[in-house]
Amino acid sequence: MQKIIRGGLCNRCGSCVGLSDGKIVFDNKEGRYLPQIIAEPDEPTMQLILKACSGKSFDFPAYREHIYGNDTAFHSYTGSYKSISIGFAPDTDIRLNAASGGIISAILIYLLEKTLIQGAVVLGMSKTNPWLTQPFIATTREQIMEASQSKYILSSVNEILPEIGAFDGRLAYVGLPGQVQSLRVLQKERHPWVQNIDYIFGPFYGNTLHFSSIKSFLRSYGEKDYHKIQKLYFRYGEWPGNMRVELNDGKVFQLKKFYANYLIPFHIVKNSLICTDLTNEFTDVSGGDAWAPVYEERGKGFSMVLARSSKGQQLVEAMTNEGWLSTTPLDLETSIAMHSHGYDLKKRGAFIRMKFMRLLGKPTPDYGYSITGFGFSRYLMEIVIDSLFVVLGTSFARRIVELLPPTFVGNLFEKSRDIWKKSTKNIKRQDL
Repeated sequence: MQKIIRGGLCNRCGSCVGLSDGKIVFDNKEGRYLPQIIAEPDEPTMQLILKACSGKSFDFPAYREHIYGNDTAFHSYTGSYKSISIGFAPDTDIRLNAASGGIISAILIYLLEKTLIQGAVVLGMSKTNPWLTQPFIATTREQIMEASQSKYILSSVNEILPEIGAFDGRLAYVGLPGQVQSLRVLQKERHPWVQNIDYIFGPFYGNTLHFSSIKSFLRSYGEKDYHKIQKLYFRYGEWPGNMRVELNDGKVFQLKKFYANYLIPFHIVKNSLICTDLTNEFTDVSGGDAWAPVYEERGKGFSMVLARSSKGQQLVEAMTNEGWLSTTPLDLETSIAMHSHGYDLKKRGAFIRMKFMRLLGKPTPDYGYSITGFGFSRYLMEIVIDSLFVVLGTSFARRIVELLPPTFVGNLFEKSRDIWKKSTKNIKRQDL
């Protein structure tokens, strides 16, 4: 396990902590946020931990067949799916409180109110340390709403596996790809703590940031003490939202979402760059922002919705028929074009990065598949991208950017990103 951690493969899913009976804990969540072995778990437990470690390996083809069978449509970018649509929750409170269209929140509330579940495993912000994420089991509409919106710093949902196993009732579960993959392994192993999970949902996943991003954001506004944080939001307000920090002295720092993206190259968790799962391929239903001008211009929030399993499809259909969701079918080609940047990052960039890592003698995850055949221009583009991550991830670069006004940096980043996307569009979309 130490090799996994030292090799940079740990994605902080939390399963090792949850399964270890207190023998493994997360050390310094405001820092590197890595598992620390306090006492060695017994051999069977350690073997299960290693098997459930999605950072080390997860066999995409084998689990795709195991979960969805062969009667479900499939594309190597999207994964298995029954249907693809654009949707939103007509309930204004749910929609405006969400990161995009409020699809996952609406589904959880629907299941809860129909008594199809008694609780939902979700990710909120800690009550005691409101600058950190905290997984918990929501049992009311209010708690689900409290946990809505994306969280762009590290989280470890599966650390509450014992609590999940002890819950009296049926559950839905929401997690990022690595967390979902680990859970799927435990379900296949018939671990007793996951047998009460009936539905699995999850958001699309581009990257995660270290907590240093929050500290850096505060320093840019002249505040050094993150302990003053009373509320932390990553998608506050109407879509696409704002990064917003409220302090206990009444100060509020807010920056629109696309500007706050400047933090990514300075604080990205490198492990997220070798995750090949953009759309959370092993859920019953997954959703993410509908990035297209036709939807972006309308505001309010729209989601791309992928119903993957039969019960996921039945759920989306029932909710649409009953007015809980508004959905419009979307064809595969358009859906891929809508997230072409993300697919290029995950289904091309990640495999090129892993190839570079292996050439340098570094360990890489085993996903049971690979995508190859990229042109020279794409490899060259990846060298440029990776070089930028290396340079901008240094303490010197972080310190320099903290001296500049966040609005200025955010505006510069957004314009630079637009230029980059336009100049590399043909490379990214070639044979996509």
